Amino acid sequence: MAKEGQTAVDWLKGQNLGKYEVIHLQGVMGTAAQKGRSQALIDTAASEGWTIVEEQTAEWNAEKAQQIVQSAIDSGKSFNVIYAENDDMAKGAVAALDKANISHGVGKDVVVMGFDCNKWALEELLNQNWNYDGQCNPFQSSYIKDIITKLQNGETIAEKTIVMDEKGFDAATITQEDVDKYGI
Repeated sequence: MAKEGQTAVDWLKGQNLGKYEVIHLQGVMGTAAQKGRSQALIDTAASEGWTIVEEQTAEWNAEKAQQIVQSAIDSGKSFNVIYAENDDMAKGAVAALDKANISHGVGKDVVVMGFDCNKWALEELLNQNWNYDGQCNPFQSSYIKDIITKLQNGETIAEKTIVMDEKGFDAATITQEDVDKYGI
């Protein structure tokens, strides 16, 4: 999860926005996904001088994310990035942006970032309504189950194994083949 977060903030840094005013929508506090995705943003914001204008947990929930972003809009906060720690929260954030007629996506006012690579979210990238989606590999569960079984049986694990190198998808380069292959 820390790698997912670092990959995402490295991508964001590479966008050279000039200013970074970020609404940070966190997942359920204390989960591995929240910790990894949050820490990467917090560390990079501190080292790069980015401003986190709003930071709240939306608990993986689209409706809560929409409320948080709507509140930021209503209070007049200036922002140009939505960093949502899952696709559903990004979807909720976009609903608030749409309601306020704030443009988002490629070449628009607000960069939208999500995580998990749901097929519908990757289609949002393909349509250039979002800018980035970070992959969370659901295909490793059977491998993890095997590892747990081996450890319970007293076996040792000799080496680190990468089941799938998780990546981030950029709206500028994503293809329909990516959506079909990696969308969950």
